[in-house]
Amino acid sequence: MTTQLSVNLHTAPADAGDGSILPNLLMFGEVLRRLGMDVGSGNMLDLVRATEFVPIGGNRNDFRLAARALLVHRRSDLELFDEAFQVFWRRPAHGRSMRDLRSMGEERRYRTPRVMPHREDTSDGPPGNDDPDDAGDRQPVVDLRRSFSAREVLRQRDFAEYTPAEVTAARILMSELQWDLGDRRTRRLSWGDGRDVDLRRTMRRSLTYGGEMLDIAHRRRKSKPRPLVLICDVSGSMERYTRMLLHFVHTVAVSGQQLEAFLFATRLTRITRHLEHRGVDRAVSEVARAVPDWAGSTRIGEAIKAFNYRWARRVLRGGPVVLVISDGWDRGDPDLLSREMARLQRSCHRLIWLNPLLGSPGYEPLTRGMQAALPYIDDFLPAHNLHSLQELAIHLNRLTARRAPPTTRRKPTSDGDDATVSAATTTHDGGAAARSRRELNPALAPTFRHPLWGHPNIPGGGG
Repeated sequence: MTTQLSVNLHTAPADAGDGSILPNLLMFGEVLRRLGMDVGSGNMLDLVRATEFVPIGGNRNDFRLAARALLVHRRSDLELFDEAFQVFWRRPAHGRSMRDLRSMGEERRYRTPRVMPHREDTSDGPPGNDDPDDAGDRQPVVDLRRSFSAREVLRQRDFAEYTPAEVTAARILMSELQWDLGDRRTRRLSWGDGRDVDLRRTMRRSLTYGGEMLDIAHRRRKSKPRPLVLICDVSGSMERYTRMLLHFVHTVAVSGQQLEAFLFATRLTRITRHLEHRGVDRAVSEVARAVPDWAGSTRIGEAIKAFNYRWARRVLRGGPVVLVISDGWDRGDPDLLSREMARLQRSCHRLIWLNPLLGSPGYEPLTRGMQAALPYIDDFLPAHNLHSLQELAIHLNRLTARRAPPTTRRKPTSDGDDATVSAATTTHDGGAAARSRRELNPALAPTFRHPLWGHPNIPGGGG
């Protein structure tokens, strides 16, 4: 949630006795941290010591250069620091500033604005502008005809169209999402109100009644939070969405959700440890350096196979929810992708495919990769803006302990009525079409054949 910072900007030399310098310095460091810069307490202590040699009340440019040398660690943050310094350390006309520093330039009024409902207005000028000399003292008026929620615009805008300022605002909105996949029942038992009898506890209680089993203790199965596994495509075709999706992965990782994360283009790379950094910029930079095939070609089938053979036994214990994020453009073998998606779908609680292109109105899953994977996907959802991620969070929070049937999409027909898309193209076992397609696929047929089958001298062998 966006907050307003009321800053006392009347600065004084470092040796002033009113103590107004140190709070302003600390607040300036907090502003830089909220803007995404890596500013620690040690850097702020160095800046306080530097004021003995470069006083704030002296040359303003010297103090700015000293602060920039101590607080900026990345070249990309220089422009952001200069703008924040100019906004924070300016001298307002009335001694107080109500500038929202995270929006960098959007001014807020000190007093609460008065909302004017929509009404017919025949005048040429804006409402409430009769006396221009009194404009600074009058309570501001917001006309509902000309206002719209900036947060709502940001939620609906495609990730590929974000500006750097909107990326920073989107990260704040992502952090507000709640991720709760529910609990799963384990095979371990503990004391509680269950159906199984706890003989050891029952015998211990019977000593109170002289050996008579009057108080029967029971056991129930333990519950643990359901884990989440993310497999994200970082190939060249996903380059427009990769950065924002990595911010999304980092947001889920720092929210406390048990998470395993992997990236792939032509090979699979585990990035779970790189997401332990609290700073999202540093985490994304570490991930980019750890992935050797960033923005390369795409081999979805080979990446899923590597996950199934190397990591599935380790990270798929406990029935996790698996999210595959990809646009479906694949240069590999479609039959290999079908086999590995079927295996992955059988190993997890629910398999969800997030496709950024699904947010386009005229999108159809016509690529070879999507056609091969769709029969084994439980949920096929978009991931192109904040609204789609919010809907994903709501969907994950509503998952039940038992495996729910796959969802199907509906698309309009030529007659204008909605027709359900065949489950063979959107789910793994949603109907007869999917089952018939699976039975007719020779790549999925069993390869074992007994050497005596069909032998003429064996009873029942045929021939």
